[in-house]
Amino acid sequence: MNRPLLFTVAAAVFAAGSTFAQQQPTREQKVRGDKVKVEAAGFWIYNDLAKGVTEAKKTGQPLLVTLRCIPCEDCVKLDEELVETDPKLRPLLEKFVRVRIISANGLDLKLFQFDTDQSFAVFLLNADGAIYGRYGTRSDHTNWASDVSIEGLGKALEGALALHAAYPANKAELDLKRGPAPDFLVPESYPRLKGKYGAQLNYEGNVVQSCIHCHQIGDALRQHHRDQGGSLPEQILFPYPHPKALGLILSPRERASVLDVEAGSLAEQAGFRKGDEIQKIAGQTPLSIADVQWVLHHTPAAGGTVAAVVKRDGQPVDVKLDLPAGWRQRDDIAWRASSWELRRMALGGLFMKNISSDLRAEQKLPAAGLAMKVEHVGQYAPHDGAKKAGFQAGDIVLEFDGRTDLARETDVLNYALKANSGSNIPVVVLRDGKKTTLTLTTGK
Repeated sequence: MNRPLLFTVAAAVFAAGSTFAQQQPTREQKVRGDKVKVEAAGFWIYNDLAKGVTEAKKTGQPLLVTLRCIPCEDCVKLDEELVETDPKLRPLLEKFVRVRIISANGLDLKLFQFDTDQSFAVFLLNADGAIYGRYGTRSDHTNWASDVSIEGLGKALEGALALHAAYPANKAELDLKRGPAPDFLVPESYPRLKGKYGAQLNYEGNVVQSCIHCHQIGDALRQHHRDQGGSLPEQILFPYPHPKALGLILSPRERASVLDVEAGSLAEQAGFRKGDEIQKIAGQTPLSIADVQWVLHHTPAAGGTVAAVVKRDGQPVDVKLDLPAGWRQRDDIAWRASSWELRRMALGGLFMKNISSDLRAEQKLPAAGLAMKVEHVGQYAPHDGAKKAGFQAGDIVLEFDGRTDLARETDVLNYALKANSGSNIPVVVLRDGKKTTLTLTTGK
């Protein structure tokens, strides 16, 4: 059975009738059952990084650490059962000490720096903490197959094994894959999480309630910066930019191979071409799209040049990606799990989507310009600011603080979050064929 069909069948089985759904275990049961199953199988070291490091030092093997929320309710992605039974991937996995981390409690944020708006992320490293690469990304809640695959993970593992064989001669290059010191060393030290979570899961009580999810790290980081300075820096608001925002489409089945380049994009202007294999980017050997995002994440929002070397027709070619000021704003953040908190801060709990051209015509609205339908209004504090201001589901937002050129919900979030908390923003909405002006107050 081919892989896409296998995912389709799995999804269909999961979505079977109501009687089956009622028999499904609770989230608490799933977490506890996962621990029993994985520990019994013995293929992964379960939630014990220290044990993995000890084993890696003993054997000389590299480490493969998966950061995976359990259970993953929203996205099948690269489920471990599919990964570890794949006939081509299994032999590669056996060359690594495999550690499965299922929560962010106690996570070393000096070492594990990654895009936290995911439910599956992989670190390839060694016992010294040298990072060979990262694997895993997504560009929205469901459209992940264009970014990751079992084949792509296999290529990343092969690349990591090659870097491991060259260690420590390549240590200076690998140091570039480590980030600066974080604001806090572990997630539970962030003010937003402090006192609510411990360094470990509570198997003596409610495991689920004791778990810090990866996206909560991002939430806590943004809240910390909001509390410190009001406006969120672009590097915090637009983390780990997706290469496609620059017109660079990478193959999900290769390490960092260019599948396509959008016409007129920054990637095209830089000289990237379809079929290019990225050998180096900012002095680093990329093993996946996640490694490319790592480089972009550490490129200033004010702009800069990212130097790359690609293999084209068997020859190395230098490419320079010039990023202008504000380049991060080309990316989309509305898909992120953390956007729920951003909507609380910026929009009082509104969730909006662009309306169709047919609805524009039906409502006699211009073919271009701001026109977003309110899909949801938060009903409970602290996500009920828009509700208190009088917004209703079905409203069509036409103006935001006098702006009619904000084309995406991401653009509205970005604009609103540049205002300090407590700012009053006039918003023109269309309701029952009539325009009404409401006042939205930004939150903290």
